Amino acid sequence: MGYNIISAAEAASLIKNGETIGLSGFTPAGTPKAVTPEIAKLAEAEHAAGRPFKINILTGASTGDSCDGILARAHAIGYRAPYTTNKDFRKAVNNGEIAYNDIHLSQMAQVVRYNFLGRVDTAIIEACEVTPDGKIYLTAAVGIAPTVARLADKIIVELNAAHSKNMMGMHDIYEPQDPPRRRAIDVYTPSDRIGVPYIQVDPAKIVGVVEVNLPDEARAFTAPDPVTDRIGQNVADFLAADMRAGRIPATFLPLQSGVGNIANAVLGALGRNPEIPAFEMYTEVLQDSVVGLIKQGRVKFGSTCSLSVTNECLNDIYDNIDFFRDKLVLRPSEISNNPEIVRRLGLITINTALEADIYGNVNSTHVCGTKMMNGIGGSGDFTRGAYLSIFTCPSVAKDGKISAIVPMVSHMDHSEHSVSIVVTEQGVADLRGKSPAERARLIIDNCAHPAYRDLLRDYLRISEKGHTSHCLRAAFGMHDTLLRTGDMRATRWEDYIKD
Repeated sequence: MGYNIISAAEAASLIKNGETIGLSGFTPAGTPKAVTPEIAKLAEAEHAAGRPFKINILTGASTGDSCDGILARAHAIGYRAPYTTNKDFRKAVNNGEIAYNDIHLSQMAQVVRYNFLGRVDTAIIEACEVTPDGKIYLTAAVGIAPTVARLADKIIVELNAAHSKNMMGMHDIYEPQDPPRRRAIDVYTPSDRIGVPYIQVDPAKIVGVVEVNLPDEARAFTAPDPVTDRIGQNVADFLAADMRAGRIPATFLPLQSGVGNIANAVLGALGRNPEIPAFEMYTEVLQDSVVGLIKQGRVKFGSTCSLSVTNECLNDIYDNIDFFRDKLVLRPSEISNNPEIVRRLGLITINTALEADIYGNVNSTHVCGTKMMNGIGGSGDFTRGAYLSIFTCPSVAKDGKISAIVPMVSHMDHSEHSVSIVVTEQGVADLRGKSPAERARLIIDNCAHPAYRDLLRDYLRISEKGHTSHCLRAAFGMHDTLLRTGDMRATRWEDYIKD
């Protein structure tokens, strides 16, 4: 191989206080897992000695507990972008301990290239193979690895034997030029390839290779339940009806779907619907459900940034690579999430909301407007350019104490101008071509839980009439009641409109 084989602890010792590290991966898939715990130990030792130690972390998306969790608990993170799902990290962010920057995932690589976030000192890249001439073959995800590897002063490679070398050839690595020389990205179907299957770096920058055998920290999602199954069926029935009406081509359109149990339920319902033909996916993550649909012939091709699957599913792909090789491709996040490509391909996009208001504005990120949940992720990348943008959520949470349909979202990530369809287990609100008043009636009647419909209609009754009717004194009354009493159903509008 020709590179220095070093331990994870030796690799961590190369990272200094205040430095910025860039990581491969996207979700826990493809993320380094050996060096970051050793950085946490280093931080704890430095703190015990009374010395400061914090680093800045740039990633493609979320990571696993061996990065975000361990480093957050060690108080070793100063700045972090762009997305996370770890509960300990989330707690530190909401306590003001970490400067967290929630960035659209398609923009992350380019803001690093534009030097908006400062220099990258070290890139830590998980690989299934690295060659003497500096070719790094990635594992189950790409993220921003090509950019941080090229820009970093030094590179540490985690050569992970848990990932098969069969992954070689499954990636399509392409970095756009920066403006004003940027050219069109030549992806016209989900299966188009435009780059090379490896990251090419100067081998002199690789300061060490850490040999590990660590599986991805795959996330398990809760099993489908009647609510998620109903949401999935509502989406499938709606898309089938739109296809019958001629608004979706008979050949269907490529699909993007987020992560989680609702996404799995939607994809399962689409796969079972005999009216919907086999389709392609152009998305940021593929879950076990998609791999199953590929094996069934219901998904013809999957373009993704990450195989965010269980380890059993990933090993199945490795063991049957000849079957999957012409059905999967892994791309950098700025290509998998690129809004130009999203609009050109005409994607149907399906993402999850924390809450939606009666006019179709969506909050994806902040609980009661203040507490970060995970981040916007790629939902904005896909929503803005979608042929048809769909947001799903259960109509209520916490045993009915919280309504996901509210008068005004407490934080807005996606405006009414970008949201086409809202779906809950109660039904579907098709907002296309509708005025604000029409949208409000549709969302209340079709998507709100019955326990909240009269409350929301009463809000409209007390609102000041206009193009978008609101009572600003009462707009966050349901949120305020939740914070005071723990139950939105106790909202009394008269408490907000009396003199």
